[in-house]
Amino acid sequence: MPPVRRQADWLLRVADAQRHVRELAPDIVHAHYVTSYGYLAARCGHHPLVMTAWGSDLLVTPHTRPWMRWLTGWILRRADLITGDSASLVEAARQYRPRAPVHEIHWGVDRARFAPAPWEDKDGVQIVSLRAWEPNYQIATLIDAFELLRQQMPGTPFQLHLLGGGSLEARLRRQVQARGLDQSVHFHGRLDDAGMAAVLARCKISVSVPASDATSVAMLESMACGLAVVASDLPANRQWIAPELLVPAGDARALARVLQQLASDEDRMHQVGEHNAERIALDGDRKAQMDHIDRLYRQLQQ
Repeated sequence: MPPVRRQADWLLRVADAQRHVRELAPDIVHAHYVTSYGYLAARCGHHPLVMTAWGSDLLVTPHTRPWMRWLTGWILRRADLITGDSASLVEAARQYRPRAPVHEIHWGVDRARFAPAPWEDKDGVQIVSLRAWEPNYQIATLIDAFELLRQQMPGTPFQLHLLGGGSLEARLRRQVQARGLDQSVHFHGRLDDAGMAAVLARCKISVSVPASDATSVAMLESMACGLAVVASDLPANRQWIAPELLVPAGDARALARVLQQLASDEDRMHQVGEHNAERIALDGDRKAQMDHIDRLYRQLQQ
């Protein structure tokens, strides 16, 4: 199908989607992102139909226009199974009173690729962000907080690693240069799993402070690698991160304050990181999550 360039284009893709589904004759249709591909899947009328919400499709988009809330409910009521990757997302789905059961299933972490590195091999205090360089992810706020942190602890060898890439790259590079942080902030861009794991192995703290989010795989990967994580105070993050390590999105001073508290206490940083790795081993393993959805798939086909 041709690419979708505006919201109305989804309406024009229905016939193509219906034709492809008829030709494929799948055992299950599983649509990701309720208010786009979920809409196309609902119009196809194929069952069993699984819907997976990603976050903004239930937390943001339905509230932009009154008719979008109605459409979101219509889509969800045509599903035979609904999944979301956080308790807040599951609750948002249930507000539409769907006929189908709603399960919390997150993406999990491949613990064979993301595992703790020896703490004693980590030099200084290296901080990492795995989030995209887009407005929602507040990378400019992180850079502001990093500058404040360096001012508050001038003798500490800080380094900030920015992974992810995105449309704000030029603006963020100008911000770093204007603040004189060129030697301390490293723009890595998009890396594969091996490249991400290599950077994480050098770091002690990971920061994830978007304005809106469901359960972040990047945050779980940081936890699996034994890093202390500072995150924005969002419902999905409260499931994983201690309250004292949550900050208001967009508040550079609050973020710098929490980072300073961590960076000034090596033992606490290490303990938080160890706890995070243990938590992922218990609740965040990708294989366990995929086994769960496999069982649900099989139930649909009985």
